[in-house]
Amino acid sequence: MSAGTTTSEPSGAATQTPAWLLTGGPRTYPLGRSGVRRRRSFVEATLTGGAGLLRQVMFGQDLAAAGGLLQRLDARVKLAALIVLLVATGLVHHVGVLAVVYVGTLAASAASRLPLRAVVARVWLFVPVFTGVVMLPATLSVVLPGDVVVPLWSWHGTTQGLTDQGLTSAALVVTRVATSISLVLLVTLTTPWTRLLAALRMLGVPRMFVMIVGMAYRFVFVLLGTVTAMYEARSARTVTAQAHDQSGRAFLAASVGTLFGAAHHLSEEVHQAMVARGYRGETYLLDAPRLSAADIAAACVVLAVAAAVTVGDVLLGR
Repeated sequence: MSAGTTTSEPSGAATQTPAWLLTGGPRTYPLGRSGVRRRRSFVEATLTGGAGLLRQVMFGQDLAAAGGLLQRLDARVKLAALIVLLVATGLVHHVGVLAVVYVGTLAASAASRLPLRAVVARVWLFVPVFTGVVMLPATLSVVLPGDVVVPLWSWHGTTQGLTDQGLTSAALVVTRVATSISLVLLVTLTTPWTRLLAALRMLGVPRMFVMIVGMAYRFVFVLLGTVTAMYEARSARTVTAQAHDQSGRAFLAASVGTLFGAAHHLSEEVHQAMVARGYRGETYLLDAPRLSAADIAAACVVLAVAAAVTVGDVLLGR
């Protein structure tokens, strides 16, 4: 090469960052040589789900710090109100009464500055999958005899299908479960985790139970962070394309023992550090909770609502 000759620089198209790396939103993958989009491994999919769980927890903490209606109430009052309303809801035998209570939970969510779309999605994405599948056989006349309203087939001259009694029972169970889950979400989304544990202890829940729940909640994220770090370390040291079948399963199997060993060692260190700092199983808050006039008024309102639900169900039963 002569002195006056200069090396040619790569073209701009070859040095630019691919557009699919710069776009926001869900992560996508480029097409391979065969024109088929690469599929993520089950390990990466699991870690992506774990990251989504972390985002949901952080989102819940932000909601608990918002200045809504339920966020201003004492955690003990909310837990006691939750128990009362769950008992009242469990004793209801009419779908209309449960529907009124469910609408009340939506109104309380709006007053607490909770996103209604997220609250409704968390409830109705799981209720039809589990409760609906369990109650589906009870709607058939071959399981629960009754008045057939939706004929499906005929057996020896007898019409079989969905019965009025079965559909009513299924609607009652699904509505009851949806209302109960909505009540639980109201309390958990509007109460910080530390205050919730302290309220459980103040209401007489055994100390060992509260300690196990608190430690399990925290260690879920510790284990998730450890698994994520192990996977990122393996990916950073891998040059060739990773196979998604045997190598992924081998990596997962080899990591299980290491993960549990690290978790056990970390739990011992954390427990010794907590004991050295005076921890005896109790959960304390920097500011001692005190019942205010708003808390007492809220307790009275909850008792009135529970009584109204019970009386309304009895009157409809007549």
